[in-house]
Amino acid sequence: MGSKGFYQEFEVFSKRTDASPLQYQFSLLAPNRELALVMAQENFMRREPVADIWVVKRSDIRKMTLEEKQSLQRLDNKEYRTTKGYGYLKKKWRHYEQEMLDEKEILSWGGMKKSE
Repeated sequence: MGSKGFYQEFEVFSKRTDASPLQYQFSLLAPNRELALVMAQENFMRREPVADIWVVKRSDIRKMTLEEKQSLQRLDNKEYRTTKGYGYLKKKWRHYEQEMLDEKEILSWGGMKKSE
């Protein structure tokens, strides 16, 4: 068996804590899954604490085709569903706060005076 067929590509993911999201870390070459996991563990033991490591053979990962990626594009304008569509609210709220009424003005609406 040639050297090209001996090593396989693996992708390494990790979690800092059990509650943390899984994050991609790096790729590595190894002859099998077991050695790939050992190599990933060795890498983390020198760098940072980790709660869990996932090692996935790159050929087992399926990515989207170009046609599938195109299906992700929005068919219509629904920007109101994203937070960027509400950026004006901060300015509007600040303007509203500046116009807040004080007690004296509110009491004047009912014809009552503060001394009553």
